[in-house]
Formats: sequence, C-alpha cells, structure tokens
Amino acid sequence: MSAPKPVDVPRSRRFTEFVLTALAVLLCPAAMYLVDAEAVLANRMWLQALIIQGIGALILHTVMYIRARYADPFILPIAVALNGLGLAMIYRIDLTTPANAGSTQLMWTGLAMVVSAIVLFFLRDHRVLRKVTYISLTVSLVLLVLPLLPLIGTEINGARIWISVGGRTFQPGEIAKITLAIFFAGYLSAHRDLIMLAGKKIGPVRLPRFKDMAPMMIAWLVSLGVLVFQRDLGSAILFFGIFLAMLFLATGRLTWVALGLLFVAAGGFLAYTYISHVYYRINSWVHAFDPEIYNQPLGGSGQIVQGLFGLASGGLFGRGWGNGRPDLVSYSNSDMIITALGEELGLLGLGAILMLFLLLVSRGFRAALGTRDAFGKLLASGFSALIVIQLFVVIGGVTRLIPLTGLTTPFMSAGGSSLLSNWVIVAILLAISHTARAPHVVEAFDEADSINYDGREAEGATAVISRISESNRAGGSRGE
Repeated sequence: MSAPKPVDVPRSRRFTEFVLTALAVLLCPAAMYLVDAEAVLANRMWLQALIIQGIGALILHTVMYIRARYADPFILPIAVALNGLGLAMIYRIDLTTPANAGSTQLMWTGLAMVVSAIVLFFLRDHRVLRKVTYISLTVSLVLLVLPLLPLIGTEINGARIWISVGGRTFQPGEIAKITLAIFFAGYLSAHRDLIMLAGKKIGPVRLPRFKDMAPMMIAWLVSLGVLVFQRDLGSAILFFGIFLAMLFLATGRLTWVALGLLFVAAGGFLAYTYISHVYYRINSWVHAFDPEIYNQPLGGSGQIVQGLFGLASGGLFGRGWGNGRPDLVSYSNSDMIITALGEELGLLGLGAILMLFLLLVSRGFRAALGTRDAFGKLLASGFSALIVIQLFVVIGGVTRLIPLTGLTTPFMSAGGSSLLSNWVIVAILLAISHTARAPHVVEAFDEADSINYDGREAEGATAVISRISESNRAGGSRGE
C-alpha cells in the first residue's frame, strides 16, 4: 500500500494569500463607491485604483511564489488593505478640498509596490544585509544631511526635512529609518555580549565601554541633530525610539529604557528652551483651548482642536463614509488622516483599522521569533517596533496625548516617501518570514550508534553533540 501524498503546504499558503489579497484590492474601489457613486463612476478613479493595486499585488504575489514561497500569507493582504483604505480616504477628502492628492498617491502606490517586489526578488537571504552594517550607517548620515544642502533642501511648515528633485519633493528620512534599523540590527547582533558584559558596573547598571557604544552613540546624536538642525520633532522621536527599542530587544534590560527616557526628558527640555519650533509645538499642546493659542498664526492649536472635534463628532459608529467634514482640519489627508477616519467611521471603524496594524505588527514579531539568526530577529522586531512607535506618535499627537508632530500614518497618509519606505519594510519582513518558515535540511544521525550494548557507561551529551558536529563536517567535505 503506497503512502499518502504529502500536502503542499506552501501552495495552500499562497492560495490563502492570493484570496485575501484579492479581497483587499477590492476594498479600495468599494470604499470609493460608497463615498459618492456618481463622482466615482464619472472620473473612473475606482478603476485606476483597482488596476494599479491589482497589478502591483499580482506582481508581488508572483515574486513571493518564486522567491518566498514560505513567507507569511497575511502580511501582504494587510498592507494592501491599509494602503487601499488610505487611498479611498484621500480621494474622499479631495472631493471637498482643492487638493488633488489622490492621483499622486495612486502613482506612488504603484511605484512602491513594484519597488517592494524588486527588493523581495533580489533579497533571497536577509542575512546579506548584515554585510552592509556600517554602510547603512553612512547612508543614513548622508540621507539626513541632504535636506540641509542649499540647492536641493526645502523647508515646509517650519521643518527642513525635504529635498526637491525635478519639481517633486521627497523625504530622505523615511529611507533613513530603514537603513538605521539595519545598522542597529547588525551592530547589536555582533556586539550584544560586549555591551552587556564588558565595562564597569555602577550599582545595578553595567556601563559598556565607550568603544563598544561609540557607533550607537553616533546614531543617537544623529537623531538629536535632526531635531536641532531640521526642526523636526516627529523624526527625532522616531529615530530615538528605534534606537531605544532595538537596544532593549537586544539586551533585555529595562535599565537601558530608563536611561533612554531620562535622555529624552533632558533633550526635550533643552529643545523646548532653545528651539522655537519645539516651543510652539509644546505650547500649543499644553494650552490648546486658549483662544489666543487657537488663533495664533504660527504654531497655533487650531489643527489639533478641530481634529479633536472631528473625532468627538464621530462617536462610536461614525457619521458615515463621506458624511464628515475633514475639510475643516488642515492637512487632513496626511498628518491628520486618523481624525478624518475616526469622524466618518467612528471608534469602531478606527479600532478595526488599528487591529489591522496590530495584526501586521504581530506577524512581524512572529517572523522575528521564527528566524534562527540574531540579526534577522533584531531586524524583524525592529521594523515591527518602528511601526508601533510611529503609530503611537501619530495617534498620541492627534488625540492630544503627546505634542502633535508631522509624522504620517503608515500606508495611509498622503506622502510618497513614507509609502515607499513602508512597502520596502514589507518586502524585508516577507523575506525574513520566508527564512523563518522554510524547511531546513538537517543531517541525519543514527541514534543506535550512541547505545552501548556491552554494559559500558553511555556517552555524555557533550560527546554526542561533538560526534554529530564531526559527522556533519565529514558529510560536508564529502559533498564538496
């Protein structure tokens, strides 16, 4: 009697991923239709969104089938769904404002998905990125310095974080957060033991040697430089948050988090005292409902207060898709898109969107747990922590939990550089999850060889492991 044919698990996973992604692609045109059926059918925006997202998702699905068959089947559908909901809301805001960000965001969506497919196709093994640890730090420094250059650097809304090329603006810091995460993962995976064990111990804290922490301190100083020279509070918080999160993930010591928070408090106080941009941000946060601060032309709190009113009017169930007033909130399609979604979808709808982010982050951490190398664990968990930190900064700002910053909501806010960087993160997470889930060839070991039948004492565990290693090396040399 012949043995049953084994089930092709990767094929079933890819079918699940294909079905979920197809449903996610349909989400955007369906949401556009609910906003205004006549306008959607007239300008055929829904058809463009369906074609571009559909082709991009099909390309990514094909690349996954060829290069990453064992990748997590839920990461791609979640990213497509979040991107589609953002596109639909940006299109809805365009109907009531002079802005025309929907077509630009759709173009960036197609480009970002193609770039994501290219990265996934050529990144056959994520451990290759470990070889460019210090190159990643250099690239990060260059990217962060670019907006300060006189010819291409551009200042928008008081922050100099943009470059202008060919009439289009781009934010290099969005790519820098990826290269910084690669540097942190590579450096910490190689120097974790030295950071934890070497150096003098003062009380409960063991301070590492300066030479072991010098590159990390350079990266930390870069985040402070962003705050001082580019006057961008959001990016500074994000960069330092990545640094602190990955340091904790590598060492597992809460003392590092406590020291990091002390540095944040000290840096924030100095920035509030000496940097006018940060002063206005914090002042409008603390005194948001004062009439003088609300009507203040520079650094006023009108944007924050109108966003809070929008969230409050949404209530539990929302005012209905297309029935809100996002036109009353400045930058409602980018920095404040969460308030527009909360007004029209309510707390339940906004909660469902946050659950999608939670699922995406959990799949990233699951990939980190599954992979066998320290670099992959740190990189996947670092990217997942990056999404969490960015969401906290954005939602905390619009709900007045923390000062409002200029960060964008991942995948949803209008902004090509942010969308591109998030899709690159998706590609790297897919590559890591493929490595974590793929079957690994293990050399067979005959357990009967370790059994002693003549009454002598059996081998210890160390001897058995040693013999397994010797047999593996012998098998490897014979294979060569």
